[in-house]
Amino acid sequence: MSPIKISWKSLWSKPLSSALNMMLIAFGTGILTILLLASNQISQKLDNNSKDIDLVVGAKGSPLQLILSSIYYIDFPTGNIPLKAAKELSRSPLVKRAVPLALGDNYNGTRIVGTDSNFVALYQLKLENGKFWNTDFEATIGAGVAQSQQLKVGDTFYGAHGLSSSSDVHKSHPYTVSGVLESQGNVTDNLILTNIASVWKMHDDHEDDHHQHDNAEKQIENDDHKELTSLLIQYRSPMSVAIFPRMVNETTNMQAASPAQESTRLFSLIGVGVETLQWFAVLIMLIAAISVFVNLYNSLKERKYDLAIMRTLGASRGKLFGIVIIEGIILTFAGTIIGVALGHFALQFIGHYQESNQARLTGMIFLQEEIYLFVAGLAIGIFAAIIPAIQAYRSNISKILSKN
Repeated sequence: MSPIKISWKSLWSKPLSSALNMMLIAFGTGILTILLLASNQISQKLDNNSKDIDLVVGAKGSPLQLILSSIYYIDFPTGNIPLKAAKELSRSPLVKRAVPLALGDNYNGTRIVGTDSNFVALYQLKLENGKFWNTDFEATIGAGVAQSQQLKVGDTFYGAHGLSSSSDVHKSHPYTVSGVLESQGNVTDNLILTNIASVWKMHDDHEDDHHQHDNAEKQIENDDHKELTSLLIQYRSPMSVAIFPRMVNETTNMQAASPAQESTRLFSLIGVGVETLQWFAVLIMLIAAISVFVNLYNSLKERKYDLAIMRTLGASRGKLFGIVIIEGIILTFAGTIIGVALGHFALQFIGHYQESNQARLTGMIFLQEEIYLFVAGLAIGIFAAIIPAIQAYRSNISKILSKN
């Protein structure tokens, strides 16, 4: 009989003990898998969604809240800023591109974002079909929105007031889907884009329909008394980094927040919890390794006579050594496989019940770094089994048989 079969039968002669050791390994590996996948996706989302944005200008308040609401669309805005002041900042020689945002409505929890053609250029958006919004109450939707809300070009829908509630629906102005974006792999997949005038008119009960303008930029020029939610800024030169944020914060009633700084701060805050859980998972793995060692050590004492008989039948010392090592590897490697599978399943389950599409996590991705989890499982199995295996190798056949 091969060493692998002997090891397998030996393990399952004590199924409860073996199952407990596997589950300890699986639990620790599962936590590490969830942390690895979640931290990787969060980091990737932070980078993908803010990589071309140098600064966000909005109402005074929490800079982190401003970033979360204007780039990731997972928080409430800090307030509104005057359109006139925003236009003055946009014309600054330090600014290469300024993208206006007007928030305030949603469709079944999906953010409706009022903006202009600069948003298309900023994110380099491309159409899968249809066209970009052009007139009031036309909307171009992200690929994720088209799929989740079952919308296509020509369909109409009603926005609701607020950023997540669907109770206060604006029945007076339906939106028409003019186009669907190609999947971008960033926040725009889960946004509904329209012109700023549509957002204003949706909330302006006194708007005279006879004075509506088809072109959003023209509407903005004639509405200096209006407000925006924020501006996404691209700098013209490196010199802007030192001058522009300070100018905004010190000479206006608005605040400037750096996506790079706030994202780093956010990830450092998340990192504290992640690091704590990582140490917890490592502790569980260590306990599991000790448990595997104790299991193999006790099993070896009970099987000394059987191993001695195998030696008399021609089994070498190396074969006995290998049998015990294989037992440790089977226990930890099987536990690692179960743990990785559980980690993916758990993260997929968590992501399914997340409220925000923008921060949604998935367990349906596999990272190269997960290979290290299997290597770790293999190493734990070998280290836990090495002492019992050495004892099996050094066992004195004559003494064992004489005692029986």
